[in-house]
Amino acid sequence: MIVRRPCEVPPDKRDAIRRAVHLEWWTLGSLTTIAVAMYLTMGSSQAMKTAWVEDLLSMVPPILFLVSIRVHDERPSARFPYGKRRIVMIAFLGAALALLALGGYLLLDALVKLAMREHPTIGTKVVFGHQVWLGWLMIAALAYSIVPPAVLGRLKKRPAESLHEKTLRADADMNKADWMTAAAAIAGVLGVGAGFWWADAVAAALISADIVWDGVKNTRSAVEDLIDRRPTKVDSAERDPIYDRLRELLLGLDWVRDADLRLRDEGHVVAGEAYVVPTDERDLLARLARAESALRDADWRVCDVAVVPMGAEAFAARRQREPDEAGGERS
Repeated sequence: MIVRRPCEVPPDKRDAIRRAVHLEWWTLGSLTTIAVAMYLTMGSSQAMKTAWVEDLLSMVPPILFLVSIRVHDERPSARFPYGKRRIVMIAFLGAALALLALGGYLLLDALVKLAMREHPTIGTKVVFGHQVWLGWLMIAALAYSIVPPAVLGRLKKRPAESLHEKTLRADADMNKADWMTAAAAIAGVLGVGAGFWWADAVAAALISADIVWDGVKNTRSAVEDLIDRRPTKVDSAERDPIYDRLRELLLGLDWVRDADLRLRDEGHVVAGEAYVVPTDERDLLARLARAESALRDADWRVCDVAVVPMGAEAFAARRQREPDEAGGERS
């Protein structure tokens, strides 16, 4: 059994991974304290309940990232000749489906309460011997829940882009959704306090809709990656520029007449095949080996790319072109 060569990560990227791991542990710690504070002040507010559930769900991406970092770097074996790099995609799909299902349930629950015109009650609580409106405690807990996600979400974007780590980037986006959710919940609590009974259910519905949208985006992205979508940018569905760089490298070889690649994302690395049309077959095996080595040296993310020679007719028959923005063809 021939197994895949291990994927080496440069020292500076390992430093970025360590920073990301530390940020994820800080995220789990802060989310735990936020969830406790929200639970203790939740009362009967639907918006608070929904915000609390989203905070619990926000623990899923950092947990998945921490697990995947330990598993996907295991060396390939006879049982797993391609390694275990796709485990993070499978776990991410499960988390996205859970997010979608729970968000849908919470949205339906909020809409039912709104349709039935349920009037939430926000009572009082004794704090240090004084009667305090529970809404102020809710707002204090929600205000606290804004700060850690806002700070940590911004800090995660740089290592996510450096590592091309989509799970980490999705976690940063979820952190942004967390503090926006808290702001919406504060508006709902204040609305109830001002006498608008529907404000709580409307805030809960808006929060739930955001959870559903996150679930839809993450599920679509996870499914497309699992069915070998071409590499995309870490923060959008646009084509990753690594494709163009590698193709230009191949076309720059003096013995290559034409070239193209078939790549896929595997976590923060890419793998696939490079197809070349040689000008002649002299010393072809050595040329192919040097080309493969050049591709790996061109970018640390290139983990496993096999260079395959093809005839001009077969190459033209299999090659697919995309329309560019001007309506012409783009390689």
